[in-house]
Amino acid sequence: MIQNVKLGVVILAAGSSSRLGYAKQLVEFRGKSLLQHAIDVSDMLNFDTKVLVLGARKEKIESEIDLKEFEIVMNEKWEEGMSTSIRKGVLKSLELENNLNHLLILLSDQPFVSRERIEELIKVQIESKSPATFSEYAGNVGVPAIFSSEVFHYLKELKGDQGAKKLIHNQKFDFETVKFEKGNFDLDTAEDVELLKQLEEE
Repeated sequence: MIQNVKLGVVILAAGSSSRLGYAKQLVEFRGKSLLQHAIDVSDMLNFDTKVLVLGARKEKIESEIDLKEFEIVMNEKWEEGMSTSIRKGVLKSLELENNLNHLLILLSDQPFVSRERIEELIKVQIESKSPATFSEYAGNVGVPAIFSSEVFHYLKELKGDQGAKKLIHNQKFDFETVKFEKGNFDLDTAEDVELLKQLEEE
């Protein structure tokens, strides 16, 4: 993707969508599932490693998506929280390419993530030489986010339902941000799905 820089991507898709009652990874938006959208957007970019972390409903999800060049890793401990998926994704990525310089983490349920948004995150990360670059929305920061190799060990030390943004509070390291409008759209209930359908034409 960028000369002399090795980049990986991890899509986190292991959750059970317990409040929704079925796999939100497979909710359709603009003609494809949310997970397929995340895979397709990532596939537009020349990542050195591509890892998809599955857990709950693995067989159904796997049967309904086109993996492209993604490697699946199963997180048997998905019920223990997002940190377990992050650790699995980081470890698998480094197994595939031990010399990764940066790792992008995506969720499988952000319908408005785009190639342009990811490219901007990567550009800011590379140019700033920052430990991390987070998306910023609704006065908060979160994923998609990209991390340099110097903080990979922190990602592997996350516990329970801690997401990657917990690093900000735990480690107090400097980071950059990129604006991501609609990045905070949550898809947890049937009402959220209905609202998403209404947004399809925007």
